[in-house]
Amino acid sequence: MPHGRPAKRRRLTPPVDDSKPDETIQSKDLFHRAADWDLEQDYETRSRQKRLKESNRLPTKDVEGRLEEAAHTRDQDFARDSDSFLGSDSDNAEDGIETPPTDAFESAPAIPLKQHLVQAQEEIARLAGLINEDPEEHAGSFKKLSQLAGESAHPSIKKLALASQAAVYKDTVPGYRIRAYKDEELGTKVSKDVRRTRQYEHSLVTNYQSYVRQLVGICKGRNKADGQLKSTALSCVCSLLLAIPHFNFRTELLGVVVQELGRKDSMIHFQKCIQTMEKFFDEDEDGGPALEAVSLLSKMMKGKDYDIREEVLNTFFHLRLLSELSVKSSTNRTDKPEDVSGLHGKRAKKEKFEHRSKKDRKLAKERKAVAKEMSEADAAVDFEAREKMQSETLKIVFVTYFRILKARVPHLIGAVLEGLAKFAHLINQDFFGDILEALKDIINQTEAAEASDDGEDSTDVNGERDRMRESLLATQTAFTLLSQQDAAKSASALHLDLSFFTSHVYKKLYAGSTDADIELGPKSMHLPDPYALRLSKRDNKVNVSTPVLLLTRALSAILLTPSSPPTTQVVAAFYKRLLTATLHTPEKSTKALLTLMGRIVDRHGRRLEALWYSDERKGDGVFKAEAETVEGTNIFAVGSGVWEEELLRHHYVPEVSEQVRALDKVIIGLGK
Repeated sequence: MPHGRPAKRRRLTPPVDDSKPDETIQSKDLFHRAADWDLEQDYETRSRQKRLKESNRLPTKDVEGRLEEAAHTRDQDFARDSDSFLGSDSDNAEDGIETPPTDAFESAPAIPLKQHLVQAQEEIARLAGLINEDPEEHAGSFKKLSQLAGESAHPSIKKLALASQAAVYKDTVPGYRIRAYKDEELGTKVSKDVRRTRQYEHSLVTNYQSYVRQLVGICKGRNKADGQLKSTALSCVCSLLLAIPHFNFRTELLGVVVQELGRKDSMIHFQKCIQTMEKFFDEDEDGGPALEAVSLLSKMMKGKDYDIREEVLNTFFHLRLLSELSVKSSTNRTDKPEDVSGLHGKRAKKEKFEHRSKKDRKLAKERKAVAKEMSEADAAVDFEAREKMQSETLKIVFVTYFRILKARVPHLIGAVLEGLAKFAHLINQDFFGDILEALKDIINQTEAAEASDDGEDSTDVNGERDRMRESLLATQTAFTLLSQQDAAKSASALHLDLSFFTSHVYKKLYAGSTDADIELGPKSMHLPDPYALRLSKRDNKVNVSTPVLLLTRALSAILLTPSSPPTTQVVAAFYKRLLTATLHTPEKSTKALLTLMGRIVDRHGRRLEALWYSDERKGDGVFKAEAETVEGTNIFAVGSGVWEEELLRHHYVPEVSEQVRALDKVIIGLGK
C-alpha cells in the first residue's frame, strides 16, 4: 500500500439532478449541459509550480566544508503530482507555500572564485605558450585568448587576459606592417607556404584589431567603477605604442593617449601618458609615427581652445627635429634641397618623357606595383622620406605655437616662447618679421597692463601670469631668433630692427632689480598642484628660468654679440644702469650681474674708461639716470660717475667686494 494520501480525483461526468427520475440521459440533453462545463478555464488557472516535500534528513558537508540541506528526489515529486490534469490544487492552496521551479535543481554547483582564477591562469598560460612556441601553427589561440577577456568574465580574469595579450602581441608581431588581404586574394591558388602565411597574417591582424578595439572601448568608458580595469587597459596601450609603433592600428592607440592628455577630470593616468608620449618621440626613427602623434595633439589642442596643461605642449621638445633635421623649414611649405634644380633636374625631366613601347610601359607598371608592395613591408628607413615628414612635423609645431601666441593663453606663453627659441635655427628667415611683430605685441600688451595696474604686482590673482616674465621671454626669443643660422648678418637685408627690444630691456632694469621674485621660477611662489607631475629638477627643464637668468641672457645678446657690436653710448648706458641695479638685487643676482659686467669690461673696456675718468667725458647737459631710453640718459654728461662701486666695496658679501675690485683693476690696467 503506498504511503501518503491518495491523489484526489475529479469527477468527469456532470452531476445528476436528483429531482429527475433515474433514467438514462439522452445524448441531446448531454450536449446541451456540456456548455456549462469550464474544464479548460480550471486547467488554465491551476498553479504550474510543484511543491517541495519536506525532508527530515540531516544536513551534510561538501568538499569545501559548507553545509548543504538534504534534498528530496525528483521521483518523489513526480509520484506525488504525477497527474497534473486530474490532481487537485487544493493542497497548495491550503499550505500557502510557493515553491521554486524544477529548473533550480538541474543547475550545476558554482565553482569557487579562487579555483576559477587558478583555472583561468592555467588556461591563459597554456594558450600563450602555444602561441610563443609556433604562432602560425596555433593561430586559433589568439581568438581563444581574447574570449577569456569577454564581457562576462570576472574583472580579475579580464585584467590578466588583457595584460597577457599585450605581452603575446609584443613578442609575435613582425617588424613590418601587414596590409589587409581581400577575399579574392585569400581564395587565389597559391603555394602551401604562401597560403599558410597569408592565413596566419590575416588571423593575427583580425584578432589584434579586435583586441585594440576592446582596449579603446575600456579606456573611453565613463564608468568609474572600472578604474582598475581602465588602468590595466591604458598600460597595455602605452606598452604597445612603445614596443610596436610601426604596426597596424597605431592611430587608435595614439587616440587613446591623446584623449587622456586632453582631459582635466582624469589626472590619474596623466603622468603615464606624458612619459609614454615623450619616449615615443625620443625613439621614433622613421618620422611617420611622430608626425601622426603631433597631428593628433594639434587637433586636440585646437578643439579645446588650448585649455590644456603645459606638460602636453612640452612634449614637442622631445622631437628629434633639433638633431636630425637640416633643411630650413617654414610654417606653410617645405623647402627643397638646392641640388634638385639644374642639370640633374633636366635629366630627370628628360627621362620622364622618354618614349617607350607598350610592352615596356606594361612591364614598368608591373614592376612599380611590386616595388610599392615591397616598400610597404620594408622596415628600412628612407632618409629622404623621413626628412620630408620631419619638415611637415615642424610645420605643425610652428602653427600650434603661432596660434597660442595669437590666442594669448597665459599659462602657455612661456613654453611657446622657449619653444620658438629652441627651434629658431629651423625657422625660415622670411617669417622673422612676422614673429618679431608678434613678440612686440606681447611686450606692448604687457606694458599697457602694467600701466593700468598703477604699480600693483605684475602677477595675476590666480598666480598664472607674470607680465615681467613674459616680456623678458619675448625679448630673449627675439635675440635668439637672430643669433641662429647667420640671421644677424642678414638683419639689414631683412629690415629687422631690434632697437625696440633693446630699449625695453634698458627700461626694465630698475624695475627688475627691485622685484622680490627675481630669483624665483614661474611656479616657485605657488602651492604644489596635487595633480602635477612629480618630476625632478633634472627632468623638468622647460620654462624654469628665473627672471635674473632671462635678463642676463638678453643683456649678453645685446652687448656681447660679435656680429652686431653695440655703440659706445649703449655700452656705457647699460653698464651704468647695471651698476646701480646691483645695489638693490639679492646676493645671487648681484654676483650674476657683476660676472656679466666683468665680461663687458673685458670686451668694451676702452669705451668705458670715461665713466672712471671725468676728464675724458665730452657730453653736454646733465646726466638723467631715470630716463627710459639710452639717448635720453646722456651718459657722458656731468654726474655719471661710478660712485656705486664705492658702496659695493663695503658689501656684506665678501665675494661681491672682490668682484668689484677686479673690475677696477681691469680699467686701471687699460689706462696704463
